[in-house]
Amino acid sequence: MQPAIYILASQPHGTLYVGVTSDLIQRVWQHKNNQTEGFTQKYSVHTLVYFELHATMYDAISREKQLKAGSRAKKVALIEATNASWDDLYPGLL
Repeated sequence: MQPAIYILASQPHGTLYVGVTSDLIQRVWQHKNNQTEGFTQKYSVHTLVYFELHATMYDAISREKQLKAGSRAKKVALIEATNASWDDLYPGLL
């Protein structure tokens, strides 16, 4: 599997969620289909707006912690640097 970090959004400039996984396609599918109870289900945070692939799970977890500790403005800037229109990137993974 390929370790990755990802950011989901409820809508452009909406609620954000940062996560880490070893299987990005499966994990985002779980979020989109409300298979994971909690924050993303409660706030309808289902749009994949950013992701990074990493060589190891250790690297991915380290990056996730860095992103979670950062400000919302930094997360928005990261998203808009590669996905200015906040498109759902999930279909491009399939």
